[in-house]
Amino acid sequence: MPKMKTKSGAKKRFRLTATGKVKIPVANKRHGMSKRGNRFLRQATGTVIAAEGDARTIKRFFLPNA
Repeated sequence: MPKMKTKSGAKKRFRLTATGKVKIPVANKRHGMSKRGNRFLRQATGTVIAAEGDARTIKRFFLPNA
């Protein structure tokens, strides 16, 4: 059976922590910033740890070699 390749889109979007958790960028900051509050925009910067169910899917199907 051939090796599984990492999805190239996933390489750009997800990172793993040293303990194996998945870091993802905060959602909902692509457009429409004028209708969002300043507090939301401040809190939506940087990255967050993905939910356990999402992280399992990401690691299994998108980042198999990580």
